[in-house]
Amino acid sequence: MPRASRRRGDAARRHADTIRFVLFEARPAGLTFVQLVRATSLTPSQVRSGLAALRDQIAEKGWPPLIWTREDGYQLGAERAALEKYERGVVKECLTVMRRFASATVGPHAAAHPGDKWARYLVAQLNSIESTLDLIDSTNHN
Repeated sequence: MPRASRRRGDAARRHADTIRFVLFEARPAGLTFVQLVRATSLTPSQVRSGLAALRDQIAEKGWPPLIWTREDGYQLGAERAALEKYERGVVKECLTVMRRFASATVGPHAAAHPGDKWARYLVAQLNSIESTLDLIDSTNHN
């Protein structure tokens, strides 16, 4: 289920529609953030809120996915290989964030307060999340 965005206002939806139109026009190429600002005549802040709203709309309406790559910028409906590369990158990033959080924050908390029910619960949940992300990260390419 998609997360609820704080950017659900009419203006964010209009910005999302503008960004979606511009990205469809640019297909199959993508656009960098700066190019999106120029092509849409929106401010950087409006482009950010429009991208957040667009991601929510994509999830709700089943539209082609939006990805970002350093090489091509933002793309709608990218090829399978580009989608998989993007997804693997996001999983690897999440895994890194979870590992750092677990080792630098939750681990010391649990060590300092071994009887803390919350800390034990959090350690167990983070271990589960880490295992799942690690499994996804380690799968072979087809």
